[in-house]
Amino acid sequence: MARVRYIGAEPVTVPELGDRSVQPDEMVEVPDARFDGYVCQTATWEAVEEPKADQSPKKTTAAKAATSKEG
Repeated sequence: MARVRYIGAEPVTVPELGDRSVQPDEMVEVPDARFDGYVCQTATWEAVEEPKADQSPKKTTAAKAATSKEG
């Protein structure tokens, strides 16, 4: 989960976070996939911790591997 800080002047209710009330200067965790949707609102949210890169190794199919070796 990524983290953002609410920098608005008044408390807000965030439906996406289960109708959670967020106070000014409060830091909250948001789904990694939605991080950009928050930080693009620069007057309201600021980035604290960006989503972590996917750590799983990329898989290559056998057919793709064979094609790249032939060339």
